[in-house]
Amino acid sequence: IKLLVKQDDDLDVPAYDDIFRDEEDEEEDSENESDGSEPAEKRRRFEEDVIERTMKRRQRREWEARRREILFDYEQYEYHGTSSAMVMFDLAWIMSKDLNDMLWWAIVGLTDQWVQDKITQMKYVTDIGILQRHVSRHNHRNEDEENSLSIDCMRIAFEYDLRLALYQHWSLYESLCNTSYTSASLKLWSVQGQKKLREFLADMGLPLKQVKQKFNSMDMSLKENLREMIEESANKFGMKDLRVQTFSIHFGFKNKFSASDIVYATASLMENIEKEGPETTNFIKALDSLSRGNLDKLHQGLDLAKKQLRAIQQTVASCICTNLVISQGPFLYCSLMEGTPDVKLFSKPVSLCLLSKYLLKSFVCSTKNKRCKLLPLIMAAPMDVEQGTVIMVGIPPETESSDKKNFFGRAFEKAADSTNSRTLHNHFDMSIIELKTEDRSKFLDALISLLS
Repeated sequence: IKLLVKQDDDLDVPAYDDIFRDEEDEEEDSENESDGSEPAEKRRRFEEDVIERTMKRRQRREWEARRREILFDYEQYEYHGTSSAMVMFDLAWIMSKDLNDMLWWAIVGLTDQWVQDKITQMKYVTDIGILQRHVSRHNHRNEDEENSLSIDCMRIAFEYDLRLALYQHWSLYESLCNTSYTSASLKLWSVQGQKKLREFLADMGLPLKQVKQKFNSMDMSLKENLREMIEESANKFGMKDLRVQTFSIHFGFKNKFSASDIVYATASLMENIEKEGPETTNFIKALDSLSRGNLDKLHQGLDLAKKQLRAIQQTVASCICTNLVISQGPFLYCSLMEGTPDVKLFSKPVSLCLLSKYLLKSFVCSTKNKRCKLLPLIMAAPMDVEQGTVIMVGIPPETESSDKKNFFGRAFEKAADSTNSRTLHNHFDMSIIELKTEDRSKFLDALISLLS
């Protein structure tokens, strides 16, 4: 097995000699010693041999103790390095086999990490800079060449865009309401928050009639300076990070998508709860949507993504307004009950993770308890009613200095072992587990005592 990793990734992998130790050769039996040796000589050798073996055993115990400590420190946290899509593109580039399509898939891989909050802002900006150089290399054309491009060509461009989900394929109003950053900042689940949103739109001079219709149908005079207008007003309302570095792709002269559009669409197709054949159907559809020849699949994914974002926003509002987020001491806990609207959607890992991060961000913005602002969140949702299982996810604290390291993977394992809870670690992220419903109570009790 060979693992491809970036050399500059700070993975803190332990040294080989600290973890593995070659078996020592068996010591020679005392029977092999010369029979002609004097008794005093034999005794001296025996004493030296005993001392040497004792020292070796002590060194072995010290090495094993140090090994356990190193492994615990290394395995204690789970975090994400460079996107595998970027690593594969780098490999293709080194072999001089990189294509514009591969570059776009690398961009989508990085954007997926950012959308799902798996990497720090610094890591995202650094990787964006690396990809920007490749984008310039692959998409640099002079005017004569540009005029001769075919109508189905593909062009990638770097740009500063708004941190609003799917706004170019939705209405600006819907996007503002269903983007976690703006919704949490304005507290849109409350009457006061809705009033603040109208004030925000009024400050920009945007009529409600315009922002509630499809973005493509808005007046051109408003769309020309829209980004600058939104950024200026956002700063007044405390949303200083509404502008983000990203990439967009143009298919011919008509179709334009941002990298985050593709991420939302692909994830929604992967976790589509409407069964349309074998279990692999969703994966094949998501894979097809990444091809520029299957724009109908991509548009289907965008429609599903809008439904998903609406469901997340409504569930967050419900959880905040009904005080479903409770403090369990070392962490916050929220459980969705069977019968909750759209609960089936949240039996899928990516949807549940997006909901959990959106909910934690909103809770931190709404609570006045300073201690609760620094706590992580565990969220549970029904997974399979017939089998009596729930899916549970652990989210690290929502702080500006967060390094995105998640300790819940190891904590879940230890809590399950100590209580003999029936769990299934069946996901890439160890912080997502499946658990028998009747074991949930003792599992949570073990987690509380473990993390206290």
